[in-house]
Amino acid sequence: EEALTTPAPIDRFLRGDDRALNDEQREGAVLFESVGCTTCHNGIAFGGTSFQRMGAVRNYFALRGTPLTPEDAGRFNVTHREADRHFFKVPTLRNVAETGPWFHDGHATTLEEAVRTMAAVQLGRDLDAAQVQRIVAFLRSMTGTLPGYAALPPST
Repeated sequence: EEALTTPAPIDRFLRGDDRALNDEQREGAVLFESVGCTTCHNGIAFGGTSFQRMGAVRNYFALRGTPLTPEDAGRFNVTHREADRHFFKVPTLRNVAETGPWFHDGHATTLEEAVRTMAAVQLGRDLDAAQVQRIVAFLRSMTGTLPGYAALPPST
């Protein structure tokens, strides 16, 4: 598993290379922390270690504007505990720019939309376009490169 890493600019930055991120990415990192994203997206993987309610502050499903589906019940579908309804695993943000569409329902089709929605429904924050762009730039710094040996053969 240690070999299954995708080294990214954020890793060089975390090891002390201040030039690994550009100004916009560094500003995005500061904003990412100051608005509260690190509450859930923390650690070396920037998430992946907890479950959180989708829509902790504002109702995600009402904002989405479509009928509820069985999948929207989230962790409840596994535990059958009412307290787990609408709880989902917080994803790691490693390579997040490569993993769209986002959310359990694929509702966010751009990373910008995902950031804007998460800020609103999880943190109660309405970010302006410049703030969204800075956070997206920071998230893109988490995109790594696959080691050569990890490339898959052509599909048959």
